[in-house]
Amino acid sequence: MYFSLSWRNIWRNKKRTLIVAASVFFAVLLAVIMRSAQLGSYSYMIDSSAKLYSGYLQVQGPEYWDNRSIDESIIFTDKQTEQITTTKNVESIAPRLESFALTSFEQATKVAQVIGIDPELETRMTGLEDRLVDGVYLKSGSMGAIVAQGLAEMLKVTVGDSIIIYGQGYHGQIAAASLPIAGLVKLPFQEMNNGLVFLTLPNAQDVFSCYDRITSAAIMIDNIRHLEQVANSIQSDLGTDYVLMPWDEMMPDLKQNIQVDNAGGIIMLAILYIVIGFGVFGTIMMMVAERNREFGVLISVGMKKWKLIWVTVIETIQVSFIGVIAGIICSIPLVFYLKNNPLHITG
Repeated sequence: MYFSLSWRNIWRNKKRTLIVAASVFFAVLLAVIMRSAQLGSYSYMIDSSAKLYSGYLQVQGPEYWDNRSIDESIIFTDKQTEQITTTKNVESIAPRLESFALTSFEQATKVAQVIGIDPELETRMTGLEDRLVDGVYLKSGSMGAIVAQGLAEMLKVTVGDSIIIYGQGYHGQIAAASLPIAGLVKLPFQEMNNGLVFLTLPNAQDVFSCYDRITSAAIMIDNIRHLEQVANSIQSDLGTDYVLMPWDEMMPDLKQNIQVDNAGGIIMLAILYIVIGFGVFGTIMMMVAERNREFGVLISVGMKKWKLIWVTVIETIQVSFIGVIAGIICSIPLVFYLKNNPLHITG
């Protein structure tokens, strides 16, 4: 009876009911689109950063992340690589040997990060070959180097020149080599573009006297929602001799930026809902003020005051839910459309 009475009451003034419902409708529509855009952008940022270099997960030695030393490298067998590759939701794995060394050409010298890679696996994960701007990409067994474009400009080298790298190898051994430049790659971030040199993994292991060892194995998964499941599965297979680093520990700045932006989005939503809530509340107050005579008659024939309050509350809920349900129905197909046809913000 209460619901039936409330439903009839809200349609006694159709225009007012539709205006209130419309305000709720647009609030829900705006909130859903805004939050879906925010959360979608976070997923895209994480996925792009992971694909760029780090991966969603990395297998490392227990002390490597704190020291970043080649002495903390690990032995990672082909069997372990294959085991991780066949794990559900894992797309690819890229073993690497990373160290720092002086790179020089004639009178120019620059500290650079030298990375030994499996050319095929690295391209499958990060698309490194697609970033090639000059020369040829590394092949299995190649003795050349791929140099980031910014570093090449600082050293004033081009394809065909040879650079000298000099640094410290495994357990203090000297790492020195003359490497012909096979190609140049343009990387999206300035720090990376100004300081990376890529070698084939066997060549890097030979240069740094770090035979059959790697410093990390980056893992790419198909969706961030499967991260915890994949991490638990891989960690149980690896045992305690290895550490599995998730993306948020490797990129704490990105995680903090997302958390700050997410908090700002929630505050904006709260303000939006408070404004709409006061609008609905003002309308209900006006409806109550206009029905003083009606309420007086109902009380005089024996209706309890708490029942009148209950009917008014139900009216408020019903008007709000009309807007909420309409907003959800309209926002779902719109969000799916934008997901399949995203707005590309270029430049």
